[in-house]
Amino acid sequence: MTDQKTLKTYNRRKWETVLAATFAYALYYVCRLSMGVLKQPLIDVGLLSATQLGIVGACMYWTYAVGKLVNGFMADGANIRRFMATGIVISIGMNLIMGILGVSAQNGLVGNAALFVLFCLLWAANGWAQSMGAPACIVALSRWLPLKTRGTFYGFFSASHNIGEGLSFVFVGAIVAAFGWIWGFFGAALAGVVGLGIVLLFFHNSPESKGLPAIEVLSGEMTQEEYDRESGNLAKAASDAKAAARAETKRMQKQVIKNPGVWVLALASAFMYMSRYAINEWGTIFLQEAKGYELGEAAAIIGINPIFGIIGTVVSGWLSDVLFKGDRRYPAFVAGVLEAIALALFLYGGPQRWVNILAMVLFGVAIGVLISFLGGLMAIDLVPRKASGAALGIVGIASYAAAGLQNIITGVLMDTNVEAGAHDFTYVSIFWLGAAVISFLLPMLNWKRKKQDIQ
Repeated sequence: MTDQKTLKTYNRRKWETVLAATFAYALYYVCRLSMGVLKQPLIDVGLLSATQLGIVGACMYWTYAVGKLVNGFMADGANIRRFMATGIVISIGMNLIMGILGVSAQNGLVGNAALFVLFCLLWAANGWAQSMGAPACIVALSRWLPLKTRGTFYGFFSASHNIGEGLSFVFVGAIVAAFGWIWGFFGAALAGVVGLGIVLLFFHNSPESKGLPAIEVLSGEMTQEEYDRESGNLAKAASDAKAAARAETKRMQKQVIKNPGVWVLALASAFMYMSRYAINEWGTIFLQEAKGYELGEAAAIIGINPIFGIIGTVVSGWLSDVLFKGDRRYPAFVAGVLEAIALALFLYGGPQRWVNILAMVLFGVAIGVLISFLGGLMAIDLVPRKASGAALGIVGIASYAAAGLQNIITGVLMDTNVEAGAHDFTYVSIFWLGAAVISFLLPMLNWKRKKQDIQ
């Protein structure tokens, strides 16, 4: 039986970790999406083309994809506080350097070709740094939360994606509109600095790192004796116990790789991320070129999507835990259909402001649910707690490889379909909408697969 003083300390540290993960990752996110606001200004000043911008974006998502897999596996055994802080520091640095390069390019000190190459390299490095954030946060939730409330808290944490996206479009968009595109990078770096402070002060590695019992004991899932037997902590030599724990983690991770259900969800998430990042990366320029909006207003409308996504993420986990008893299939399917409807309204609904706002409201709610479910929770439901980072890594590499591919395809389609000096979005729209439809059909292949399939 856990005493009240221990439970009180646990609850305080748990909430500190959950809130720190949510808000620090949101600020971390701004360092990733700053480029989405800067596309049209970069094209307008003649520094980069749509195809080049697509390649720059793809460089980040591809290193992010590989990093998500590698860092997902590494995070399972890492000190996640140091792990996440390291990633934020690197990401801040990349944004600062790109801002300095922007100033140099404006003054003619860096040529367009050199700027393109340097942006590719730096944004790729930023992608790797960004890939250290989500695994650290997901492993933190796994270490600090009992199984019966994991969906609720996971949904709460997933709001960080939406908060970060909203800050990117509203905060960075306002800075760019007021002071010029170069300052977008510096504004993103400032957001990262605040996130770093939150991590260092409030993000905790594990209950054991704060002198508490393991979460299995705190939650009543096991007695201390049962946990000791399972984890091998009765071994007299600490090195032997650690070696046994590492071997068990590796065994479980190998089973995750062989689980077809995880790969189905990874592919579904990949198509969802294509449509998600189509809006995040290109939605602002779409409103500017296809519907005649100014930069500030276009960024503000796209910023509505992640704000309402908070509703989707926060409600989704609680709803599936309480109403559907942990079954994510039905709400995920409904959210997928809603995403496709919202995207069709945005692409084909006309230039009226209320139409585009409504489309972003619906899109945000739907994507909020799907980020939580397809982007991680449904996959980690299929695997043991000790292999949650590996499952997240597999979903992550598929999702962000697809996001990078989307960036290049969109850029090429835009540059090869130009009429009267403006990009034609006909084929781009078909591509975006098709990805959304496929993303909600694929999970039906997992319809009969049980939770915790790997033992």
